[in-house]
Amino acid sequence: MRIMGLDFGSKTIGVAVSDAFLWTAQGIKTIRRSKQEIDELRELIREYEVNEIVIGYPKNMNGTLGPRCALTDEFAERLRLEFGLPVGLWDERLSTVAAQRTLLEADVSRAKRKLVIDKMAAVFILQGYLDRRQKGNIPV
Repeated sequence: MRIMGLDFGSKTIGVAVSDAFLWTAQGIKTIRRSKQEIDELRELIREYEVNEIVIGYPKNMNGTLGPRCALTDEFAERLRLEFGLPVGLWDERLSTVAAQRTLLEADVSRAKRKLVIDKMAAVFILQGYLDRRQKGNIPV
């Protein structure tokens, strides 16, 4: 059993997958948004034996739902219908900021940061979900 975490953006989708024990999140790849995105996700779901998906939910800093949330809701429903898996939403506020800070602290160049930022954000989203799940605050 593994959980896939997604950072759903307008141009890319960052992808992370949990380990089999549901303890840690590892960044897998960044998928360019296209007609093939569902096929790429399907292949990763099969390859990593994923049985649940968590998508970062881009709430505004004050907790309200903006236009990106509506697009994320639509994408989540599309994934539910396409893959028949549970798809949850996880508050992603500041996940990209945390990923950016981590990459800066690791002295990763601007060009390389741009290539991995969405994948790193997916790791932060999924790890937050896994940590909360370990504490028993999320139904299994």
